[in-house]
Amino acid sequence: MASDGNMDREIILADFQACTGIDDIAEAITLLELNNWDLVAAINGVIPQENGILQSVASQANIYGPHSHAEAAAAPPASSSSSPSSPPSSSSAFCPALPSRHIVERQPRMLNFRVEYRQRTVEVVVEEGSAVGEIKQILETELQVPVSKMQLKGWKSGDVSDSMVLQSLHLPKNNSLYVLTPDISPTASTSQNSVLQESLNQNFLLIISHREAQRDYNLNFPGSRTIQEVKRNISDLTNIPVRHQQWEGWPASASDDSMTLAASGISYPCHHLGVCRRSSPANTQQPTEECADVHMVSDSEGDDFEDASEFGVDESVMFGMGSSTGCRKAPLMPENTENEGDALLHFTAEFSTRYGECHPVFFIGTLEAASQEAFYGKARDRKLLAIYLHNDESVLGNVFCSQMMCADSIVSYLSQNFITWAWDVTKEANKARLLTMCTRHFGSVVAQTIRTYKTDQFPLLLIVMGKRTSNEVLNVIQGNTTVDELMMRLMGAMEIFTAQQQEDIKDEDEREAREMVKREQDEAYQLSLEADRKKREAQEREQAEQLRLQQIQKEADDEKEAIRLSLEHALPPEPAEEGGEPISKLRIRTPSGEFLVRRFLGSTKLQVLFDFVASKGYPWDDFKLLTTFPRRNITQLDPASSLLEAKLFPQETLFLEAKE
Repeated sequence: MASDGNMDREIILADFQACTGIDDIAEAITLLELNNWDLVAAINGVIPQENGILQSVASQANIYGPHSHAEAAAAPPASSSSSPSSPPSSSSAFCPALPSRHIVERQPRMLNFRVEYRQRTVEVVVEEGSAVGEIKQILETELQVPVSKMQLKGWKSGDVSDSMVLQSLHLPKNNSLYVLTPDISPTASTSQNSVLQESLNQNFLLIISHREAQRDYNLNFPGSRTIQEVKRNISDLTNIPVRHQQWEGWPASASDDSMTLAASGISYPCHHLGVCRRSSPANTQQPTEECADVHMVSDSEGDDFEDASEFGVDESVMFGMGSSTGCRKAPLMPENTENEGDALLHFTAEFSTRYGECHPVFFIGTLEAASQEAFYGKARDRKLLAIYLHNDESVLGNVFCSQMMCADSIVSYLSQNFITWAWDVTKEANKARLLTMCTRHFGSVVAQTIRTYKTDQFPLLLIVMGKRTSNEVLNVIQGNTTVDELMMRLMGAMEIFTAQQQEDIKDEDEREAREMVKREQDEAYQLSLEADRKKREAQEREQAEQLRLQQIQKEADDEKEAIRLSLEHALPPEPAEEGGEPISKLRIRTPSGEFLVRRFLGSTKLQVLFDFVASKGYPWDDFKLLTTFPRRNITQLDPASSLLEAKLFPQETLFLEAKE
């Protein structure tokens, strides 16, 4: 019984993915579990029905039990007696596969694989029930590589066998793989590979002439861009679908739209091309002169429908999208733009062209940058984030933009209180990119909310408020509103935001006050440490200076002592009192009051007297030797003169006095 339950859930999961187009298995299981695996309820939750037919099927399913969806749906409705020619009910157009495989045969799910091999890229489309080996067989034909020598890499679950069924791998719709052939050496030389790699990094200037509009476009593309991507960009600029484009100027080697510009053989750095709209079969017998010489006719990538113009039916009329002039407006945002800032610049410029210069100031940058600007500044500077989502296929778009978004009161209120960020979801690629960004920044709930809105419910204006732990969507405003209602809802969101902002400001002020006190305490502590450090350094400098002076004084004293000793040893011996030569007896009073007494020969030079006084610690450079009366400065006399000549004989009293 458990295996039967698992089988039923696998069938319900497959039917749910086929009906809703949700490729993410985890997301699909989550939505089914929210509805207790009730397939119809889950489908209605993602794609709400307005005719109530699926709801009636659900009620029958409830009567017959959870395992009787097929029987309940197979029961003919009360209106089944109508003629066979009556148009099918809207429930039959709701989904390619109804809730049970017994109601209508479900179309097989197709998987897209982009396979890289050296310098080539191959697009492979197979059914989900195919085996891995079937992909290799297709690649063998395209790449001319034997299956036995081919290794197919890039599977998320690791290496898989050729017999593995793709459905068991639970793959998304779009996948990227690459081929390795270790047993096959590259045919091109290393120099050729380096030249091609260098070309992939170069920028090519394509000068494309639009014949009908008589206008030239100068477009820069990297060498890694494919021809198909160039044609899509031209479709956005000229409003000529890729399948209707007729080209001239492509080289003969550019035979595959999946080729890169570097490998296509176009001229570097500049190449001229021409494009015009392909004539319908009714007009092919009278071709225009300007498109007669055509090199290449483009086909739409993955286009499974016949061109409506081949049956004489105008495409815009057939889809109810035409206008009296037969021309379309330029998109607000080009498809597959790599830089979000460039996409927003294009959006703003085109919005101004359509609806005038009086409009909200759209933030130029990524959604993450807009969130940072709105939520992560100071509490007083924070704002609400308004995300405007536009869809050109909605009938409400022009009215909402011209009458609501461009109203003076709305423009002023948004500019003062909101950071306004915009995105165009007309193109599926841009919508998918938006859902990815919203999931990353706001969670899967916001992305799921956007996905549930129908095209006719656009435009949408999401009001987002930043919180401490997460961002919260306060309101989702749909296109079917009035200026007064829009203003009231904006003001209501502002009231909620203002209350939260006041709490944040209070918390921020308290936190800043605490940080200020702590900062002042830290500064006072640092100042105290600095004062102590300076005081300690001053003491150390003073001590060092004292030590230096003491050392200098010691060296000077040592030098003086050495000189004194040398002079003392050099003095002649003191003569005896009784001798044959005249003797001079000198008494010298020192500044301390002591007397130095010594005998000298009368013929002794004054220099010997000076040396004697210096040997006693009174150098004649610092002291002068004076007589008492008459007062004479002996140190000013010639040192070579004798004591007799200086009249210091037979005895004399002298005194020492420090020089000034």
